[in-house]
Amino acid sequence: MQKEKIIVAGPCSAETREQVMETARQLYEGGINIYRAGVWKPRSRPGTFKGVGKEALEWMAEVKSVYGMKIATEINCAANVEYLVKYNVDIAWIGARTSVNPFVVDEIAEAMRGLDMAVYIKNPICPDADLWIGSIERMLNIGIKDVKAIHRGFMQYGRDIYRNVPLWTLPLRVMKEMPEIDMLCDPSHITGKREYVEQVASMAMSLDMDGIFMESHIDPENALSDSRQQLTPADTIEMLERINLL
Repeated sequence: MQKEKIIVAGPCSAETREQVMETARQLYEGGINIYRAGVWKPRSRPGTFKGVGKEALEWMAEVKSVYGMKIATEINCAANVEYLVKYNVDIAWIGARTSVNPFVVDEIAEAMRGLDMAVYIKNPICPDADLWIGSIERMLNIGIKDVKAIHRGFMQYGRDIYRNVPLWTLPLRVMKEMPEIDMLCDPSHITGKREYVEQVASMAMSLDMDGIFMESHIDPENALSDSRQQLTPADTIEMLERINLL
């Protein structure tokens, strides 16, 4: 029997309560039951939108209460773990700018010791499979039972067709060395352009990855972060249906 694929979708950033709730409603009605949104955003340059912060977790908690969706947000430092616990977040993901630093991952792991919370770990920004595996092991070692990996591509100098290079051999290596760990693909961050998201998502499924972790926003053109790579909920659902994930 084929294992059911994991689908996680939602906006890059939680911007307003209305945006969070309406995006969640449309995704839920389309059959998606895990909702993602960043509340602390690691930005390359100061002065750009860095997220609403812990206040946005109130909106996420409302999504969980109203629609019964599991909720996921990014954790980037140990100090913020207490807020994820307070608002009953189901999934904490560790981003590429965090998984690159073993010291920070160790600190987050210690803060999460004993918690019944899933942790999804994005590949580090540099193409280093051992660093990625090491972050996964750090979470397993402190007793997190549900650990998954997310392939979001690797930073490059200059620009190609995609925002980040997929380097498919690296997630395939992690899948081979850690077959018990589900591997999801983040086609939004790999491509950086919404018109290529389906292409990359289809490739991930052809490589037998375990699901999709992607960005969806009710008004992508006016999103405060990553506007170019987000799909509307309707387009998200149609795409997932075309590649037989819904």
